[in-house]
Amino acid sequence: MNTITSLHATPKTWLLNSVLAPYAETFAARLERGRYAANTTTRYLGSIAHLARWMTQCGLSVRRLDERAVEQFLAKHLPRCDCPTPVVRVYRDLRAACHHLIDMLREQGIIAEPTSPSDPVAGELRRYDKHMRDVRGLSAGTRSGRLRIVQRLLLRKFADGPVMIAKLRSDDVRQFIADQLELRGTTSNAATLSSALRAYFHYRAICGDRVDGLTGAISSPAHWSLASLPRALSDADVDRLLASFTPELPSPKRGYAIVRCALDMGLRCSEIAKLTLADIDWRTGTVTLKRTKSRRQDILPLLASTGRALADYLRHERPTTSNPAVFVRRLAPRDQPIGVDAIRRVVLDAYRRIGLTHSRTHALRHTMARRLLEHGSSLKEVADVLRHRSLNTSLIYAKLDNPRLVAVALPWPGSSS
Repeated sequence: MNTITSLHATPKTWLLNSVLAPYAETFAARLERGRYAANTTTRYLGSIAHLARWMTQCGLSVRRLDERAVEQFLAKHLPRCDCPTPVVRVYRDLRAACHHLIDMLREQGIIAEPTSPSDPVAGELRRYDKHMRDVRGLSAGTRSGRLRIVQRLLLRKFADGPVMIAKLRSDDVRQFIADQLELRGTTSNAATLSSALRAYFHYRAICGDRVDGLTGAISSPAHWSLASLPRALSDADVDRLLASFTPELPSPKRGYAIVRCALDMGLRCSEIAKLTLADIDWRTGTVTLKRTKSRRQDILPLLASTGRALADYLRHERPTTSNPAVFVRRLAPRDQPIGVDAIRRVVLDAYRRIGLTHSRTHALRHTMARRLLEHGSSLKEVADVLRHRSLNTSLIYAKLDNPRLVAVALPWPGSSS
């Protein structure tokens, strides 16, 4: 209770004389276990005290507290708040504290789990998601992206009624695609839209709907196989990238180890985020990858440079934690692994520090492929190291094989050589 007693008398009275009083100590202990900073804990407790006062004024019981109540508190009360000072009015702190409180109350069974939307569009999306997961075996990320696109289409046409594909016209699909491309008119977005819509209409065909006219309205953007050139980093760029993890950065050893994993072993961001301590066999010098994109288990050699970078991070910078993940959060909530977005941010921030315009972390895998080819590896060996299920996926790297390309290059017409 020390943190609670350190609150100013006014918010402390609001909290301890409210329906949230029985849960205040548990809430403070939860923040302490997450190793939040003392000032953050104080701000969050003050935020909960502000919420407690509003709940008292509204006569809202704990069991009726949910996300909708929090949004009402933030959207309607906060802009017109005239609560006596000192009171927390920072939207970010209030929102974060309220959602921490809801999570805690749900874990204790005090309030119910959120109910799934029951409208027709939500039901259709749940059925389609189940099909993609159980029948197609698609990953959560792929399903999520497709669901967002399909949801926008269905809400546009069936927001006020049941989903009846027979009422969907080809002009509706064309106009939807045109409107989406007006917001973001890139080739990649056009390809994503056409792929997602075709996949959904294929699912509806399996359900017995006639969708020939709808699929015919989808124009795929021009895309020639192997037309693009993989954007790999030069050796000079790689040296500058690795040297950019200076001691002035918040977690330089972690960032350096992350980039080493991508450059030396060709790991994807999702694979780096999922690495655990048990996956590394220091005696045999191998790393076991589980739950990969290809849904299989792979064993890769752990290069000396990567091993040194990982060991340096684990020994000197990784926070003390019981979490088995290799890369864990350094800021609260602690004792949790960092996510894929954090891995990408580490790489993209490093790009920006050295002035690179690359916007994709995949360039590090391309760089590894380039290095392998320049040192005499075959495309089959590149495909094996990058764990491509099909050799065709690796054919694009033939464009980076400069030594072999020089050997087969024909002289320019009219030249002497």
